Amino acid sequence: MASTTIPEAFYDLFEKRTFAHFATVTDDGSPHVTPVWIDYDSESNRLLVNTERGRRKERNVVANPSVGLSMVDPDDPYRYLSVIGEVDEITTDGAREHADVLAGRYTGTAEYPSEIRTERVLLEIRPVEVL
Repeated sequence: MASTTIPEAFYDLFEKRTFAHFATVTDDGSPHVTPVWIDYDSESNRLLVNTERGRRKERNVVANPSVGLSMVDPDDPYRYLSVIGEVDEITTDGAREHADVLAGRYTGTAEYPSEIRTERVLLEIRPVEVL
């Protein structure tokens, strides 16, 4: 059944090492899909993708905010969540700190492990349809 919010029964996907496949649209209309670390802010009902300024996914959503995500429960490959949404904000506010939080969940380290060449940005995604 489709909805416009993430069902509470799936909040646990955002507490474990669940990778999402994040689809954006390129300038020529082709899909661009990359695996990403994923988070969810239930208060604002926004999925959060943290990336670096200038990366292809950030450039794509600036031009076309329509996106898709799918994620599979790492403990049960038959349990999944699929979201069609729209990036309604791109912000640097708290993005660097958020990268450290995600690094803790995904790598067990206290800080984001890779060199940051530009700056971190948060892509805030409003779900339009959740399956």
